Amino acid sequence: MSVEPALPGSPPFQPNGRYQSAYLAAGTNPISANIRQAIAALRRHMWMALAIVGAVVVLALISTLLDTPRYTAETSVQINDQSDEVLGSQFEGANVAAPSDWDIDRFLNTQLDVLQSRGLAERVADRLELGTSERFFAAMEVPASALAGNQNQDRSLVLDLLRANLSIDLPRATRVARISFTSTDAALSALIANAFAEEFIQANLQRRFDSTSYARDFVAEQLEEARVDLEDSERDLNDYAKSVGLIRTYDALSTDGRDRLAGTVTASSLIQLNDAAIEARADRIAAQSRWEAIQGTPLLASQPVLNNPTVQSLMTRRAELESELQTARDRYLGNHPAIARLEADLSAISRQLEATARQVRESIRAEYRAAQSAEGQLDGQVSRARGASLAEQDQSVRYNVLARQADTARSIYDGLLQRYRELNASAGIASSNVAIIDRAEPPAAPSSPNVPRNLALGLLIGLGLAGMAVFLRDQLDDVIHTPEDIEEKLDLALLGVVPRAEDSAPLDALDEPKSPIAEAYNSLRGALLYSTPQGLPKIVAVTSAQAHEGKSTTSLAIAEGFARIGMRPLLIDADLRRPALHGLLGLQGDRGLTDLLVSQDDPMSAVSKVKGRKIDLLPAGPLPPSPSELLSSPRMAQLLEHFAQSHDVVVVDGPPVLGLADAPMIASMADGTVFVVEAERGRSGSLKAALRRLRSMKPVLLGAVLTKFDPTRSGNRYSAYYGYDYYQYASRERSTAA
Repeated sequence: MSVEPALPGSPPFQPNGRYQSAYLAAGTNPISANIRQAIAALRRHMWMALAIVGAVVVLALISTLLDTPRYTAETSVQINDQSDEVLGSQFEGANVAAPSDWDIDRFLNTQLDVLQSRGLAERVADRLELGTSERFFAAMEVPASALAGNQNQDRSLVLDLLRANLSIDLPRATRVARISFTSTDAALSALIANAFAEEFIQANLQRRFDSTSYARDFVAEQLEEARVDLEDSERDLNDYAKSVGLIRTYDALSTDGRDRLAGTVTASSLIQLNDAAIEARADRIAAQSRWEAIQGTPLLASQPVLNNPTVQSLMTRRAELESELQTARDRYLGNHPAIARLEADLSAISRQLEATARQVRESIRAEYRAAQSAEGQLDGQVSRARGASLAEQDQSVRYNVLARQADTARSIYDGLLQRYRELNASAGIASSNVAIIDRAEPPAAPSSPNVPRNLALGLLIGLGLAGMAVFLRDQLDDVIHTPEDIEEKLDLALLGVVPRAEDSAPLDALDEPKSPIAEAYNSLRGALLYSTPQGLPKIVAVTSAQAHEGKSTTSLAIAEGFARIGMRPLLIDADLRRPALHGLLGLQGDRGLTDLLVSQDDPMSAVSKVKGRKIDLLPAGPLPPSPSELLSSPRMAQLLEHFAQSHDVVVVDGPPVLGLADAPMIASMADGTVFVVEAERGRSGSLKAALRRLRSMKPVLLGAVLTKFDPTRSGNRYSAYYGYDYYQYASRERSTAA
């Protein structure tokens, strides 16, 4: 009895519950899978990509070599924002706030617009006389026939050429603008770039000069009036000083108070005598303090006496003699000559010490008396000078008034004169807010065509075009290159991957249990055992899109694989157009499936035992005239049901899908269908068309088997199945040696 198939069109069995995390953990990283797929596609279409890249690079090189060399000269200027003060900050009297960032940006953008303006281009054209310059038109690649002969039109053409080949760049966070000009003449490019910078400065200065012309005229008139007032004020001041006999030694309106007091000779003498009297009083007080400090103290007890170097040396000598005398008395008798000599020396030193101390005291007293006398004399002179100064102050009242008027007139005149000079200098280069940082030099190498840049750009474009071509080619390519393509292009589960047989026939490789092909089909057997929630389907149909994709070999390998694990399989050759199983197994195909479909004979009467293989085979039998009608008859369903009850598993080797209706009919009657796909086989859309026809019958598609897969191909090196046959059984010789 057959196992109840899953719902038609339903996906293969997906794990859930506690096993789902294990399956997810075993999955591949989608990012790495996409990277491997992209690299594999690039390897497959490497020559096409290299041809596209090479063609684009060659075109870029040819266009570069054919292009006329052009030279770009660049000069840099610094643009500072400045606000003009017509009458100066001391006259306008306002604290101007610092401009905001928005104002600065607007100012710099305005300057850039001025650099690109038509007016500045006209100044450059007039300065260099470009309207009549054949060199300029030749550098701009303008033929002589393009000139209209009209002065206005030619001038307009010159201005358009200047502005079109001029480039202004002002990077953010800087005020240094780069002015560059491009032409086929290197020297002319440098000349025009420098001319733009210089004319920009001149135009800026001219605008500043014009804006201050009215202010200069106004200040000049005020300056002349201030000069006349100053002359009259100073003349009146000098006449009054002569009339009263005042001799001034300073400016009467000085802000220094001492200078104001010492404005005349009398006042200066009073200040000097008063300073000297103060110093004399301080000296007298200091001398008196020293004298009073030593007057009532013993001679050798006062500090000034003890600090005297002579006194100190004598006291030291006396202490030495006293020490020597004490030593001599301890050693000799009292009348010893040495003792007498030391006593005499000690007495002499004591008298000398006392005389020196008295001299020190008398010198301090003499200093005190001298300071006292000097203080008295200076006090008298100060009293006499004070009287003379008081008499002179009455005469200075009128003089100070006249001096203040003259000083006011002088301040006004000096301020106007300074501002007049600033206004005259504001139109000069020194006061310009634009300065040339680097002047343009004739470039030694052309800026265009730039061979490395054009080649790099061509390489980049070529890589982009090659990438697009590879992507489109890969998307339109339905050839199955790697096992990953089964899921991505066909939306089928991958049941197994069978490598290509290199050294022997596929049947010989199947007979060798340790061969890579046998191991691959063993893996396929394991996948089929758990391909549905109920386990292994009873009836498994095997088909492919086209012939010679390994369908019959896969059917035989599946049947033999189940036989090796103790099951009783039946292999049915349902390809009634080109049967191949009986030829592969070396059996006679005279009686088979066709005989059972056209008769009511016992189904087991046509089943043959395969010698050397533990499988049963139902050959195709004689070729019928209408295979589709036989395969779609109720008799076919009855036979499959019967064989499903008599055997553990029934493997049906069906015909290819394309062009035939046989395979979809067989797939609809089977419990599960295995789709065989040959790797690296040209399809032209046949593979997806075959799957669409197959799915139209709503079969249970278990998955696909990729056959004849060569993991060593360059396009497969980045597949997860690269090195599929790496792990093999050791050879007999190696096992023996080990």
